[in-house]
Order: sequence, then C-alpha cells, then structure tokens
Amino acid sequence: MMLNVAVQMDPVQTVNIEADTTFMLAMEAQRRGHRLWHHGPENLALEDGELFVRARPLEFRAVKGDHYTLGEAETLKVADHFDVVLMRQDPPFDMAYVTATYLLETVHPKVLVVNDPAEVRNAPEKLFVTAFPGLQPPTVISGDPDILADFHQRHGDVVLKPLHGAAGAGVMRLKADDRNLESLVETFGAINRDPLVMQAFIPAVSEGDKRIILVDGEVAGAINRIPPKGHVRSNLRVGGTAAPVELSQRDLEICATIGPELRRRGLMFVGIDVIGGYLTEINVTSPTGAQQLKQFGGADSAALLWDVIEAKRR
Repeated sequence: MMLNVAVQMDPVQTVNIEADTTFMLAMEAQRRGHRLWHHGPENLALEDGELFVRARPLEFRAVKGDHYTLGEAETLKVADHFDVVLMRQDPPFDMAYVTATYLLETVHPKVLVVNDPAEVRNAPEKLFVTAFPGLQPPTVISGDPDILADFHQRHGDVVLKPLHGAAGAGVMRLKADDRNLESLVETFGAINRDPLVMQAFIPAVSEGDKRIILVDGEVAGAINRIPPKGHVRSNLRVGGTAAPVELSQRDLEICATIGPELRRRGLMFVGIDVIGGYLTEINVTSPTGAQQLKQFGGADSAALLWDVIEAKRR
C-alpha cells in the first residue's frame, strides 16, 4: 500500500539528519514505499471551502550535506491527492500555528492528519498537563503579577516560563529571595499578552529531564536530557545532553494515566517531560527525541507510528 504523504515542516535545508525526528519519520515512510511531499504551513490555501497546498515532491537520504531533493512545486487539492499529512512544523504555538490547525481540520479525518489538528489546538503543551491532577508539581498559570508573586512567596524556589514557549526559550529559575519577578513579568508582557507558567522548582532536574515518547497512547521508550552543570534547562537545543534511561514505576503510572486520553484525542505521536516523578509538559506539536531513543538501543518509534498510520489507512 503506497500512501501520498504531505510533510508540513520547516525548511528542509535546516534539518539535522543526525538528530531530527521529522527526518526519521520521513525516512521510515520512504522505506515503506510511501511518496513524500514537502510544504510549510504558509503554503496552505482555503478557497470556496476546499483546502489546497503548494507542495513539492520530496526525497530524503541519509547523506550529510546532501540529504534532500525537492521537485517542482504543484498546487494540489489536499483531499484528493493526499492520504496523510504529518504536521511537524516547530513552534512557537502562535496564531499562525493555530490557523494552520483550523485549515487542516477541514480535511481531517478523510486525510489523516498526525497529530489531529483540532486536538493539537486544544492541548497547549503546558496547559494540557493540568487535565491530569496529581501528576504535575505545584503550578500556577497567570498573567497577573500579584498572583505570580503570591505563588513565588508561598513556594520559594520556582521556575518561570512562557506559556507557549518551546525548546527551553525563556525558562528561568527564581530563588526565594529573587526580586526580579516584577521586571520579568513586565518584560514578557511587552513581548506578548500570553500568561506565564510558574512551577515549584524540582531539584531532581540536575539528574535529568526524561523525554518519554508515546505512540498512539503506548510507551515507546525514553531518553534522559541532562542539563549543563548549574543550569535548569535540559533541552537538547540549549545544551542538554542525551543519555539512556530506564523508566521508573512512577513514569509508567503517568503514562498509563494519560495514554488512553492521548489515543482518544488522536494524539498519535507525543513526547512527555518528566522530572523527579512529576509530569511537566505534554508535547503534541512537533515532539523530538526519536533518533536518540533508537541510537541508545530503544524502540524505533518512527516504525511504530507508521504501523499505526498504515492500519488506520487500510
């Protein structure tokens, strides 16, 4: 069974073939005989209720410096031409991102969009966690300086981060005696009107931040992301180091709690972040870590995902 697959992602020129999860997903699709097309969210167009896309045939190969070939662009009716759309552009989760989910929702599920665009929109990664009481550390989400200051006073050592940030951008630690909160709220407010997330600091972050990958609600495996010494951000893009890790009983309990809801929502490829037994984020937009998981001898989560996609397209 050959599928026409549109890969909605950032420019292919920027792909790091040794670490990029989208590259791994696309290579597995090619290995199975599926045909790939590339486009960005800006190439979508809704006309008279029909979704079109300006897309280019894509071939990936595992050759550093020569990893892709793009064909000539064509304007195609999405519902007629494609079987699957992989929505893999990186955040920020802004109105442009949200608009792309509205557009793709017009063809899903006739065209299988992974992840379900409506559920991506309804599950902001730092908000979705709050749907599972008891799994996350003490947390408040607000743009009110007094509410944030009260939480800081009650919990002392905290982490402050943008609600819709990604890859560790803007994450900072405020100790109990830190007096910079008011200025930081003003600074963030000058950038946008989004609320902020404040969480009690988890000392176990020095031991690592587990990225657990779930495919259709089932655990595929995990890697540990260890922050540089003296830092709180463990994201690989800001200097964190990947390492193999075993899942604890608490990790498995977290996955068992959220897995059925992920499956129900059509969130087929998800990466969750767990620090010291606390669930801190549920990443549904463009989760990463699949290549590192396989490199450490873990499951091939790309193959697991395509098994699920192919079963749904039969």
